[in-house]
Amino acid sequence: MSTIIRFEQVSKKFALHRERPRSFQEQLIHVFQRKRTPRETFWALQDISFTIDQGETVGLIGPNGAGKSTILKLIAGILEPTSGQIWVDGRVGALLELGAGFHPDLTGRENIFLNGSILGLSRPEVRLKMDDIIAFAELERFIDVPVKHYSSGMYVRLGFAVAVHTDPEILLVDEVLSVGDIAFQQKCLERIRGLQRGGTSILLVSHGLDSVRQMCHRALWLEGAQLAAVGDADAVIGAYLSHVQQTSAQAAEHIKYIPTGQYGQRWGTQEAQITDVTFYNGSDTPKKSFLWGEQLRACIRYVAHERILNPTFGVAVYNENGDNLVGPNSADSGYEIEAIEGQGEVNYSVALPFKPGTYEFTAAIYDRNSVHPFDHHQRMYSFRILAPPDLRPPEGLVQLPCRWEHHTT
Repeated sequence: MSTIIRFEQVSKKFALHRERPRSFQEQLIHVFQRKRTPRETFWALQDISFTIDQGETVGLIGPNGAGKSTILKLIAGILEPTSGQIWVDGRVGALLELGAGFHPDLTGRENIFLNGSILGLSRPEVRLKMDDIIAFAELERFIDVPVKHYSSGMYVRLGFAVAVHTDPEILLVDEVLSVGDIAFQQKCLERIRGLQRGGTSILLVSHGLDSVRQMCHRALWLEGAQLAAVGDADAVIGAYLSHVQQTSAQAAEHIKYIPTGQYGQRWGTQEAQITDVTFYNGSDTPKKSFLWGEQLRACIRYVAHERILNPTFGVAVYNENGDNLVGPNSADSGYEIEAIEGQGEVNYSVALPFKPGTYEFTAAIYDRNSVHPFDHHQRMYSFRILAPPDLRPPEGLVQLPCRWEHHTT
């Protein structure tokens, strides 16, 4: 397997200007007074070395400001390293930030041509892919409208569609998929899996550690502008979570591991606590057993002992073999919670797609980046799914909603 990306002792620094002249007059005064604007050097990366092989999917994890996005921008050629060497062997498709690479006054169609030419495609090549890009982005009605009038979701759909339809050998994705709606996120994940099967190398920046665990062969953990660990995704994520728990303990007393008396585990700093999780059906009847395809609503009740800004509520479902079948959270689903304080509840609803059996349920409250655990109830709850009496149980682990059509010609 050939190496497609190589970093050798790469460092990148930025100059932070704490004060800037606000007018031409102030700038002249600064010149005549020989007054220099104070500057501070910020190292985004320091002596980073790693390689990515062709066909690998690698997750970049770590706290905000650790240098994850900087690595992607260096690979994409948006930034140049301060020192060190970078080799990139392949066409890069990048979805780095909302609207990156789009000209606001150009239409969606014109921006597709512009981005295609930047990636080295000829106009005939872009024209051949145009219909597929527009259809994937679901922007047929708006493709000839200037993108400055697009919503954030439309930006994401167009940006992702261009990135994955230009035959990238390397795909860079930086968290922006969380802006799209759930249906489009699933569509993107299926496309990414298709690129994986086709041998595309993918670098994914995400705070959703379950997504990294499920999609990535390896993970790179960045901490304080340096590479803290690289290796198997499960092992690196485990080391990162252990570090988070240790540092959170220093900053906010101790991460408390609380005996539950049940089969699950519970931990967190307890500024906010989950007090109860109750399952309801579509008729708002509390239940422990549901029919396959029936609506389940998990009501997560909590008490916050202080005001917590931008919390994230997460859930996960495990089957009897311990496989994590789904693990969404409120932030990645585009549902922002401004703050919690005192008592409240958060509801997660889903039409159960899983085959009949017993399932374990996790509920948790974290900070906005899903790093700091306030209260995590790991597999502490359970429910059953029963086969409907008039239907044959579904094949496989899940049965996804679908539609069949038949047309005669």
